[in-house]
Amino acid sequence: MTDSDTGYLTPVIDEDGAPFWSYAAQGQLRVQACASCNELRFPPRPCCPHCRSFDSTWRRMSGRGRIWSYVLPHPPLLPGYAEQAPYNAVVVELADAPHIRLVGNVVAAPDAPLNSVDPARLRVGAPVRVAFTEAGGGVAVPRWLLER
Repeated sequence: MTDSDTGYLTPVIDEDGAPFWSYAAQGQLRVQACASCNELRFPPRPCCPHCRSFDSTWRRMSGRGRIWSYVLPHPPLLPGYAEQAPYNAVVVELADAPHIRLVGNVVAAPDAPLNSVDPARLRVGAPVRVAFTEAGGGVAVPRWLLER
């Protein structure tokens, strides 16, 4: 699904992931946790893979992490993205939960273009912090800012 205003892909929100996106719209990064064994899990799902409990809660994260991996996509790209090439796509490992990794983009500011950070500044292990930006349709997506 794409947002007609930006041309970017927007998430398809399902029942299990809806709380993640609701918290993101409030500027909060939260991860689903099992209410029985306290294990964090992402992506969100109805049953804990560790203890099989169906009870869950959402734990607030610090929003800090490190770049675990990144790529600079090459053409052909979707039109909305091609206009901003070269840009980055990163996998961020959360500081609070190193086994949880989220995908996004490193940008200079929450609403900055996807190509706002020089690719030469990116490196695996670089510290980042989350920021949220409106992606269309009332959905806020996490983006990442380099820490100094």
